[in-house]
Amino acid sequence: MAQISYPPSEFSFESNPSEPILYLPPILSLLPLEYRQPPTPPSEDSGRRPYTPLSTESHLPTIDDASLALHYALHRFHAVTPDYALVPYAEAFNWDEIELPEDHEHEWYCVVFNSKRREGSDGDGLYSADRLAHEEAVQNGGLIMYWYGSPHPETRMNLATCIWQSREDAIAANSRPHHIRAMRLAAASYDHYTLKRYWLRKVKGERGVTLTPFEVIKA
Repeated sequence: MAQISYPPSEFSFESNPSEPILYLPPILSLLPLEYRQPPTPPSEDSGRRPYTPLSTESHLPTIDDASLALHYALHRFHAVTPDYALVPYAEAFNWDEIELPEDHEHEWYCVVFNSKRREGSDGDGLYSADRLAHEEAVQNGGLIMYWYGSPHPETRMNLATCIWQSREDAIAANSRPHHIRAMRLAAASYDHYTLKRYWLRKVKGERGVTLTPFEVIKA
């Protein structure tokens, strides 16, 4: 599995310079060391060429069985529209293609960061801080996947999202030093942003997942 590197401009799909990079493949947290890392078959990105999911440098300390199954399924996670930053979260990604074993039941916590980049802001410093916060969150435990797009060249609108094993894991990460620094830089780098939270649920006896809004906090 490819390891993560920042900033986003370093990534590309199998190169065609005439096509803009709208977003990255999913960035999956490496599994605990006792697990064999899953194979990474190429994922189809809404008609674009296949890509390979990315991974962190750090390993999760633990993972439950249902989250392990979700980790495998998220290898094919992708946006289904270039307007992912503008449409409802449930319509932005291929949630209907995420299928898990019927005997699993779990509730995961999703955080969605909608933003408008401030013109002239220092992207390199923000991406560096974000990378450190990301690795810190994986080491602290609970972060399954992180995904983000590229700011629209005209509107500067963007979206990033992450999926946690639990809300408690996400709350614990908020108090870590690299996360605090990244959020301070974010406040200075965006004209405005909105945090949205969702439950991603899997019910026993079914294979698909559902999304339910949790709350919205504006800043």
